[in-house]
Amino acid sequence: MAFLEDRNHTAVTEFILLGLTDDPALRVDLFTIILCIYVVTVSGNLSTILLIRVSSQLHQPMYFFLSHLASVDISLSSSVTPNMLVNFLANQSTISYLGCGMQFSSAVLFGSVECFLLAAMAYDRFMAICNPLLYSSKLSTQVCIHLVVGSYIGGFLNASFGTLFFFSFLFCGPNRVNHFFCDFAPLMELSCSDVSVPGVVISFSAGSVTMTTLLVIFISYTYILITILKMHSTEGRQKAFSTCTSHLTAVTLYYGTVTFIYVMPKSSYSTDQNKVVSLFYVVVIPMLNPLIYSLRNNEIKEALKREIYKQTFSKSIQLFCKT
Repeated sequence: MAFLEDRNHTAVTEFILLGLTDDPALRVDLFTIILCIYVVTVSGNLSTILLIRVSSQLHQPMYFFLSHLASVDISLSSSVTPNMLVNFLANQSTISYLGCGMQFSSAVLFGSVECFLLAAMAYDRFMAICNPLLYSSKLSTQVCIHLVVGSYIGGFLNASFGTLFFFSFLFCGPNRVNHFFCDFAPLMELSCSDVSVPGVVISFSAGSVTMTTLLVIFISYTYILITILKMHSTEGRQKAFSTCTSHLTAVTLYYGTVTFIYVMPKSSYSTDQNKVVSLFYVVVIPMLNPLIYSLRNNEIKEALKREIYKQTFSKSIQLFCKT
């Protein structure tokens, strides 16, 4: 049942997600496209994690952060995509009250962790280019672990605000969420509680995470740019730029969509636009990140070639010994 009678009010026990479209044919097409994207997302990011683990060449701070970014991308996409795929084929897209809260919390958690990891990766590039002699000492294994743990703690704290407010909200009216997943803005519109204070707190929390991490990235790349411009060697400049291009591309895509969804005034864009940008943020970007880092990073491409050669060579030896 969608509603549960209480002494003084009717409480919502499940929500109906309106999704991206009501067109049955388009829903089937979207199911196929998003399923393919999800398969590429999981396989691409798992391949990145595995390659970094098995290749000694990639046992560096930059790739340590990248492996955790790949793990977060899988988690972020998995918090929304499987449920969305099921809903494409269902007559009515429903989600329980508890399931809605868990979906919202996990999306905010992993989205926030990604912000912190992107900032940590910018700091890594800053140390590698601007302070190469101190790089090994300043970014030791212990420091890298602390930065990753700090990223997860920061993400958890940001997600906890939204989670506490969600479970404190009273939903006693309509239960139709105008979105393809449980996001905070459409849920606030359905709440019978006073959402003025939670709305300000959530906006402040999300804005603080976004602006703080973006400031770290901006300062890091300002120093990186100054250092690169001072280089006399053209080859050195090109190498420095090549190590930053992938990360800058990922940062631009991610923060561009996050700013559009959570920072821009809601009156400046429609609900349909918000759905499309959210789809890009939650589904498409986690697929693009491993492609961006693999296609534009020579070390990853060389490590992949080396591992493929090792596997092919070892199998050839095994076949030869058997014969």
